[in-house]
Amino acid sequence: MRYRITVLTPTLVGDGQRLSPIDYMVWKDQVNVLDQRRIFKMLAKGPRLEPYLEQIRRATKLDFASWGGYAQNYAVRRIPFEHPLLTKAFEAARPDSLHIPLFANTPTGPVLPGSAVRGAIRTALTFLRWRDRGVEKVLEQAAERVSGDRIPRYLSQPFDNSDPKAKPGDARLVSGGFKIYQVRTSRLQQGVLSWKDTTPAFAEMATPGTTFEGAWTGGRAAAPAPWAESLLEGQILYATQAKLPVLAAKLEELRGKPGLLSIGWGGGFLGKTAAHDTTQAAYRTVLRAMPFYSRAIQTGLPFPKTRRILSEGPTPAFFPGWVSLEVLDK
Repeated sequence: MRYRITVLTPTLVGDGQRLSPIDYMVWKDQVNVLDQRRIFKMLAKGPRLEPYLEQIRRATKLDFASWGGYAQNYAVRRIPFEHPLLTKAFEAARPDSLHIPLFANTPTGPVLPGSAVRGAIRTALTFLRWRDRGVEKVLEQAAERVSGDRIPRYLSQPFDNSDPKAKPGDARLVSGGFKIYQVRTSRLQQGVLSWKDTTPAFAEMATPGTTFEGAWTGGRAAAPAPWAESLLEGQILYATQAKLPVLAAKLEELRGKPGLLSIGWGGGFLGKTAAHDTTQAAYRTVLRAMPFYSRAIQTGLPFPKTRRILSEGPTPAFFPGWVSLEVLDK
């Protein structure tokens, strides 16, 4: 059997690769990824190699006035911005926000790793098991396990035996493409929205409507819907409280979509957990015991208070990573 992933909101499933600001130039509202090997080979024939290497060594990004011709003639990839306005946002951004995470790629082309799909299915199945068992009971038992001097290495092991039999393989790009999206981190405190970052970051993401297909083995069962519905309800509530109507409307459009899953980068804590109500006392006890989350929990504020939000033009419009999963007979 095979499976198909259809991207519903911009999605990034990466392999750890990032473009540094000296790997590309922005020209004609797109990121032009430079073929550095070809450039080095060409410059080695004349006196300009040393100045080029010196700028790469010292600069935060390449000087377009001096080297912009390479963006036109020596680009191995050209990735368009989601909107022309992003060119100005890019020019105003801090250098440390110009390292662009990339979608997973191989020598034969873009690929959506099957592990991302499998992980989301496992989380969805765990959600069902915890719901049937009683989420409150599961969290209370977990809180008891962290009450001692030493936190168990595998805290969720007694409560999570939901290994999915389905084994999706890596999926290849069938149609669609990729763009550079603007990413900002929102913060909602006492009903007031603010932005944590002073300048936006950028990421390469598969655009809505893009499809991937790959091999599917080990059983036909796909992802159960209740976990996705629970996550979606929380996101809609956040968008409504933050007074982001476009974001809320686009989330509403996802209701009832078959095979709904949240995968990849940017989904945050709630996109990776089988329990979404972090207001429960037992839940906060568990999180308080985790060094990575303890400081945020000690503030007493709602958790998590931040979200990564993508823009459509100048408007906050998407939570990343929503896709539709379909298992095919052939």
